[in-house]
Amino acid sequence: MSPFNAFLFLQGLETLHLRIERHSANALTVARHLTQHPSILSVNYPGLEGTPWHNLATKYLPDGTSGVISFHIKGGREAAARFMNRLKLAAIVVHVADARTSVLHPASSTHRQLSDEQLVQAGIDPGMIRFSVGIEDVRDIIAEPIRVFGLETDDAAIRARVAGLLGQVGLSPADGAKYPHEFSGGQRQRICIA
Repeated sequence: MSPFNAFLFLQGLETLHLRIERHSANALTVARHLTQHPSILSVNYPGLEGTPWHNLATKYLPDGTSGVISFHIKGGREAAARFMNRLKLAAIVVHVADARTSVLHPASSTHRQLSDEQLVQAGIDPGMIRFSVGIEDVRDIIAEPIRVFGLETDDAAIRARVAGLLGQVGLSPADGAKYPHEFSGGQRQRICIA
């Protein structure tokens, strides 16, 4: 390993605990939002109360579970593909645990060669999305499905809906200590890696 690569590796390792803390906190907030979303059938996240994995997650991972959520969109494969095509903030990639939010629709990417019946036999719902929550401002991450599903269309309405959702999970939209960045409205350039 070169000295510069070793330096980068060490930098990442030294800040890993901070990033995992933020990944987990953001993922739990996003998972709670998605459970209330009218276009979502179900949400899988071990940190969510009431899931089959919650007791084990709190026993073995008391400081946070992870940043990876999976959820199932009403309308199956076609609705999931539309969701993916409308994303602005999240990068469409196959890996997880990046600092930025990334998303994958297995039925149209890693498992695209399978029919819907074969996907179900493999335990993959055709409308399932894997959402790897990053360390961005959670308000931007929550705003993404609100905008994509067309629940709100202008920034002011999206901000108001996000503020209400954060209030429901006990967070203040102006909590500068936990979420110091200004709400950007999810203006990240879309990156597509296939």
